[in-house]
Amino acid sequence: MIAETVCSAVSAAGLGIAVVTAYRRRFLAAARIAAYSLVPVGLVMTGVVGWLSDTAFSPTAWAGFGVLAGAWLLFATTRAVERRRTGAGADGGAATDTGSIRPGTTAPASSTPALRQGQGKGQVQGQPQGQPQSQGKRPASGDDFSDIEAILKKHGI
Repeated sequence: MIAETVCSAVSAAGLGIAVVTAYRRRFLAAARIAAYSLVPVGLVMTGVVGWLSDTAFSPTAWAGFGVLAGAWLLFATTRAVERRRTGAGADGGAATDTGSIRPGTTAPASSTPALRQGQGKGQVQGQPQGQPQSQGKRPASGDDFSDIEAILKKHGI
C-alpha cells in the first residue's frame, strides 16, 4: 500500500517536471522525462512492486538467497582448490588436465627474434654484412632492447 502511494507520487512529480520542461520549449527532454516518470506507475499496475515488497519482507525468500550464496561459495571454493592442486594458474587447467605437461620439465629455449634472423651476430638490422657497426657499440646478445636500439639507429635517432 505504501509502495504504491510512493510510486504514484514519484510519477506525479515527474509529470509535473515534464510539463515545466515542455513550457520551456524543450519538448524532446519533456517527452523523455514523462516516459521515465510513467515507469513507477506501470510497475505498480503490473504487480512487480507488490511482488518485490512481498519478497523483500519474506524470511523464506531471504533464506533462499542464503542457500544460493552458500552454493556459489562452495562452487568457487572447489574451483580454487582444483586450480591450486593442478597448478594451472592462468591457463585454466587445460594443459594440465590432458597430461601434456609433466612436473620437472622445462620449456625449450626460445629462437632468435624474427627481426634478426638471417643476419650475422652483432650486426644491426639494415646494415650490410661486410661493414662493421657504427660507433663501435654492439648490442649484448641477452639485451632485450637491442632490436629497438637497431631501429632507432637506422632512423638516425
